[in-house]
Amino acid sequence: MIDAPADTGEDRVALIAGDRVRTYHDLDRRTNALARVLRDLGADPLERVAVLLPSDVELIETGLASAKAATVLVPVNWHLKRDEIAWILSDSDAQVLVTDAAFLDEAGAALEQAPGCALLVVGEGGGRDYERLLAAASDSPLDSDGFGGPEYFFYTSGTTGRPGGVERPPPQVGQPPAALAVAAMWGLTADDVYLACSPLYHATSAYAFTYLLLGGIVVVLPRWDAREWLRLVECHHVTTTFMTPAHFIRVLEVPEDERRRYDTSSLRLILHAAAPCPVPVKHRMIDAFPSAAIWEFYGASEGGATRISPEEWLAHPGSVGRPWPGTEVEIRDDEGELVAAGERGRVYIRPPAAAARFRYHRDDEKTAQAWQADAFTVGDVGYLDEDGYLFVTDRSSDMILRGGVNVYPAEIEQCLYTHPAVVDCAVLGVPDERYGEAILALVEARRPVTADELARHCGEHLAGFKCPQTFEVVAELPRDPNGKVLKRLLREAHGAGDQ
Repeated sequence: MIDAPADTGEDRVALIAGDRVRTYHDLDRRTNALARVLRDLGADPLERVAVLLPSDVELIETGLASAKAATVLVPVNWHLKRDEIAWILSDSDAQVLVTDAAFLDEAGAALEQAPGCALLVVGEGGGRDYERLLAAASDSPLDSDGFGGPEYFFYTSGTTGRPGGVERPPPQVGQPPAALAVAAMWGLTADDVYLACSPLYHATSAYAFTYLLLGGIVVVLPRWDAREWLRLVECHHVTTTFMTPAHFIRVLEVPEDERRRYDTSSLRLILHAAAPCPVPVKHRMIDAFPSAAIWEFYGASEGGATRISPEEWLAHPGSVGRPWPGTEVEIRDDEGELVAAGERGRVYIRPPAAAARFRYHRDDEKTAQAWQADAFTVGDVGYLDEDGYLFVTDRSSDMILRGGVNVYPAEIEQCLYTHPAVVDCAVLGVPDERYGEAILALVEARRPVTADELARHCGEHLAGFKCPQTFEVVAELPRDPNGKVLKRLLREAHGAGDQ
């Protein structure tokens, strides 16, 4: 990936993380050496290399080295506990774990349950210290060709049961990277400065590697902070970034007069996904960052589906767009039959015929449930309008069944977002003896607000059966590192369990 930029003769900056800077020459030399270290530790071609690292230089280096060694990268969420880490290491058959000294207690305990996995530690002296082994290894390229970019083996979040690996056949060695098609679709170039503000163990880390493939600059925000995001955009003249709706909400919470003091005019493209974006939030983002085209896309670790430009979105507010080139989207009912435009059902994605078909690692039953002929679903519920624009209304696992009637939390959440006091919210079903489930709304507020006020607001905009029976104003909702609300924890706390 980085050979061509490194061979230009210029010592161009490739990566910035805090006060640490890597040029393309640095990355080329260091990742050649790291590829050799991974091989020496037992990671042969097509074997798996797990990374349990913070969003920093070493995670990027390991991804590049993994591609050069033709191994498969298994990103691990560093918030996981030892049993969860051990499950991923064992289930993926990882041959090497690259971790940070700060995570060594959990990682070391996890390795006891995955004894075949070698350890490489960033920031620790001793036998398998990352920097010491890199310094001792040759920085000449491996004799064999690697992949054109990191090949991933992602684990889904595991909302029910253990995380599951999403597995697809690896590309042929030496094959042009699929990232080139992604770059062409979004118009990414070597002149771009990309701000990586989501955790690099997330699937969106692929964008950071895409910019390095092109010869651009990647700036890493180690932990999300709205003001630091604004500062980095100004400081490095950032042109593109990927965000989530939760990031939007936090940036917009910075007072407008303070936000305007930062020069963000360099931004030309903001991509966002990961969760439905509240309509009023996106309107405010479009107004707040007029230089940037704010494009939304919809997909999952299993595959991409749709995208929508800001102009299209303004004409179809709330939509996640129309299918990518070569991709089709269908809506099917519980019997697997196609439904008419405007009717809700399960969202199915038919990828291009040439795309490698995924499967869930060691789970034939889940794989069979996901696929219907040549289309798959990840359990989202939505509809297509008359113009073919997709609206994702909820996860099937989040749906509330109240008195035999389906209620979709996302619709209620969208309503609550329009209340001027609401910063963020989560709606879920809780046990109810009479109706099976009652509707509970938990709300983060920017000013004092009463349950009666919220109930009146919902009553003015929603049918009675959709209105929550209970409102709770909370100081803060539990979130993952991307800022997405963890409804699983809320269900557990309110006696609803996993759904």
